[in-house]
Amino acid sequence: MEFGAVLQTNPPASRTVALAKLAEQHGFGYVWTFDSHLLWEEPYVIYSQILAETHRVKVGPMVTNPATRDWTVTASIYATLNEMYGNRTICGIGRGDSAVRVTNGAPTSLKTLRESIHVIRELANSRSVEYNGAQLRFPWSIGSELDIWVAAYGPLALKLAGEVGDGFILQLADLDIAEWMIATVRKAAEAAGRDPLAVKFCVAAPMYIGDDLEHMRDQCRWFGGMVGNHVADIVAKYGENSAVPKALTDYIKAREGYDYNEHGLAGNTHTAFVPDDIVDRFCLLGTADDHIRKLKALKELGVDQFAGYLQHDNKEETLRVYGETVIPALREHIVAKA
Repeated sequence: MEFGAVLQTNPPASRTVALAKLAEQHGFGYVWTFDSHLLWEEPYVIYSQILAETHRVKVGPMVTNPATRDWTVTASIYATLNEMYGNRTICGIGRGDSAVRVTNGAPTSLKTLRESIHVIRELANSRSVEYNGAQLRFPWSIGSELDIWVAAYGPLALKLAGEVGDGFILQLADLDIAEWMIATVRKAAEAAGRDPLAVKFCVAAPMYIGDDLEHMRDQCRWFGGMVGNHVADIVAKYGENSAVPKALTDYIKAREGYDYNEHGLAGNTHTAFVPDDIVDRFCLLGTADDHIRKLKALKELGVDQFAGYLQHDNKEETLRVYGETVIPALREHIVAKA
C-alpha cells in the first residue's frame, strides 16, 4: 500500500511546504491538497515549491474540478510542472464542491467531467486533442505523464470512474462502503472493456494518532460534514432508496445546513449532526495498532493508497508515527539474509 498526506494550503505557504517535506521524510509517496481558490491559497503555485524542495513525492489536488479553470490551462500547469520536475504530478478531479459553491456555482455535470478528463489527460500526456472545434497540442511538451483519479460517490459517478479513471478516490474509510464502491467501479471498468484491476483505488480520510478518542473525534468531525455535502447531492438526485449504502445516506437526515467558511476546519460548528459512530467509521483514529488494523482491512479490499487528511492539531506527531510504525507495517517485509 502507498501513502499520501492531504494538506490545506493555509498561509503561510511555507508551512504547507514544510509539512510536505516532512511527509516525504516519513515515507509518504504523495502530497495532496485541497483546491479551493477562495478559501485557501492557490495550490499549483505551492506545488512548484514543494517539488523544488522534495525528491520523490508526487503532488496533486484532492480534488480539482472542470469549472474553475479552463481545461487547457489545467493541463498546461501539469505539463509544465512535469517538465520542470520529472513527471511528479497527479490529478484528482471531481464535479466540484467548495470551489464552485462559494461563488454561488454548482457542481458540473458528469458529461462535462468526462469531457474535461479527456482533454486534460491528452494534453498533459503530450498528445493532441480536439477542444472547442480545434485540434490542440502543447508544442513544447515531450514525455509528460499524468494519471487522472476520479473522486466519486453516486452510482453514475462511480460508473464514470470505472470507465475513464486511472484511479478512483473515495473520501471516507468505512469498510462496508469502500467494499461496495470498489466493486461498483470495477464492474463498470470491466463492462467498458478495461482491466478492472488496472484502476487504482485511493481511500482518503482524516488520520489522527492519539489516545483521547473524544478529542480526536471532535478534531475530525468536520470530515463527516464535508462528505455530507456530496451525500446530500446523491439523496437529492436518487432519493433515499437508491443503490448507495444506507450507511452513507442515513446520517445526513439531521443535517440542517453548511457554512463553507468553516469547510474542512476542525471545530466546524455546522457538523454537530455527525454522530460519533460515523466519525469512527469514516476516519482513522487511535493508536498505531488501531490504524494498522484498519489499513490492513482496506488493503484486503483492494485499496492501493491511503491518503490521510491532516486538518487537526497533531500533524507532526501523526506523520512521525506513520513513518516509524504504520507505513512499515503495511509494506512487504524484506530481510537482508534469508
